[in-house]
Amino acid sequence: MEFKLPTETIELPSKGLLYSEDNPLSSGTIEMKYMTAKEEDILTNQSYIQNGTVFDKLFKSLIVSDINYNDLLLGDKNAILVAARILGYGAEYKFIHNGDEHTVDLSQIDNKPINESLFTKGQNRFDFTLPSTQIKIEFKILTHQDEVNIRQELKGIQRINKDSNPELTTRLKHTIISVNGSEDKKDIREFIDNYLLARDAKAFRDYVKQIQPDVDLSFFPPEGKNRINIPIGLNFFWPEAGDDI
Repeated sequence: MEFKLPTETIELPSKGLLYSEDNPLSSGTIEMKYMTAKEEDILTNQSYIQNGTVFDKLFKSLIVSDINYNDLLLGDKNAILVAARILGYGAEYKFIHNGDEHTVDLSQIDNKPINESLFTKGQNRFDFTLPSTQIKIEFKILTHQDEVNIRQELKGIQRINKDSNPELTTRLKHTIISVNGSEDKKDIREFIDNYLLARDAKAFRDYVKQIQPDVDLSFFPPEGKNRINIPIGLNFFWPEAGDDI
């Protein structure tokens, strides 16, 4: 007997603008299949849960398009996260926040609007001038591969010094690609470690957050005054799976 699973086309928050033209992701969409019992096995695999790869294993299993998973921008991965939940268990998601139960319709979640005038099609490269020192830097939006590299570097640092956790500076070192025109990695790391003012670092992080393509994973609860972030854990897919990731 032959069976064919239905698939859906998912729109990426980046619209494909930051991928090179020869990259399939430059189409701005990705094809995903509906979740099966095989994917439920992935969600409950304790080895994947403990090493933090459970979501990546799940997404790789659901993506039908012929892509290099490492190329995915982190915001585009968030769109895949939401789509995977909808294709697996539907759009209604219930969760507890501050003791109150909320229900959201995930199909109503929107991609964040992006300022396309700041984007050069096919290039993941942006300019920013640090407000306090007026130093010019260039940076990129992080990909899945960058995230893997950051985690590996942090693990290496902690093997040497268990009390060290330089996550902020390590992430900056993988985000910034030039300082005052120099792309030398030694120059960039020395600048971040010794000369980057805290106020400039915060302004830069805020700017990156403002322009990077992503999904708006927040909502206004009924009669609420402030937006709250939708909690994401294993129970985002399957309540019985728990939330220990």
